[in-house]
Amino acid sequence: MVKRKELKDNDVDMGGTDRRVENDSDSDEDIDMVNVDFEWFDPDPEVDFHGLKNLLRQLFDNDAQDLDMSALTDLILSQAWMGSTIKTDGKESDPYAFLTVLNLQEHKDKPIIQALTTYLRQKALTNPALSPLSALLTTPPPKTTIGLILTERLINMPAEVIPPMYTMLQAEIAHAVADREPFDFTHYLIVSKTYEEVQSKLDMEETRPQKKKKAAAGGSAERFFFHPEDEVVERHALCAGSYEYTRKQDDGHSDSKRAFQELGIRTKGSLILLEKGRLEGAVKAMAEYVGAGGQ
Repeated sequence: MVKRKELKDNDVDMGGTDRRVENDSDSDEDIDMVNVDFEWFDPDPEVDFHGLKNLLRQLFDNDAQDLDMSALTDLILSQAWMGSTIKTDGKESDPYAFLTVLNLQEHKDKPIIQALTTYLRQKALTNPALSPLSALLTTPPPKTTIGLILTERLINMPAEVIPPMYTMLQAEIAHAVADREPFDFTHYLIVSKTYEEVQSKLDMEETRPQKKKKAAAGGSAERFFFHPEDEVVERHALCAGSYEYTRKQDDGHSDSKRAFQELGIRTKGSLILLEKGRLEGAVKAMAEYVGAGGQ
């Protein structure tokens, strides 16, 4: 069941994502255009192990060290015809993004899935908004099959590349079900990340009252998405919510991620549970939201 996947970005409306870099030595009108060709490939066990493992570490953030990322990568690559990677320098290069789905019930006897399921169940129990998920993971009915969707990308990757990956995933799942393979899911669980803005440790040391006031004015912290498409997907979800990582950040961690903003950020895990029939609509809404063209 090995298939295709040399879809290039000229097959998808990238919504004006060409990179523009100003040349400071020339006039303001001189702008360099950098065109990036994205290619979609099947995950490749021969070349993708380290690239996928690094993206998984990024996805699980602080808690990646408590889960066997090598075993999880091997499991993803064992079903290399399911899911996609995106690369910019040919098949042999490292992936800049990936998306796949794993059957939690089919692989329930594997240590990494046992550990991951326990982890997800514990995190769901910490947020009342995720109570339907905690119930599903704790006492799954006989006819319940959860597809765990794992997806991550480098931080500067445009969101427009993601809806085509989901579209291809749906087609692959349909092919797998037709071939009587274990991908007929009743629910999909997406693991992602969110963040909150927090008072900068540096600002506190420098005693800047105007910034302290700004950080405190909103009361409870506002929730932001690393993956902008998650905001749309959550509208189609049975339940969704964030959770704290087990491994706490040190005091300087939020400042290390403040980049071009006044406040630091605190990252959190995010879980989105979708019923089977809601995925297609969520993907269509996602494509409209990020400006990706259809296929």
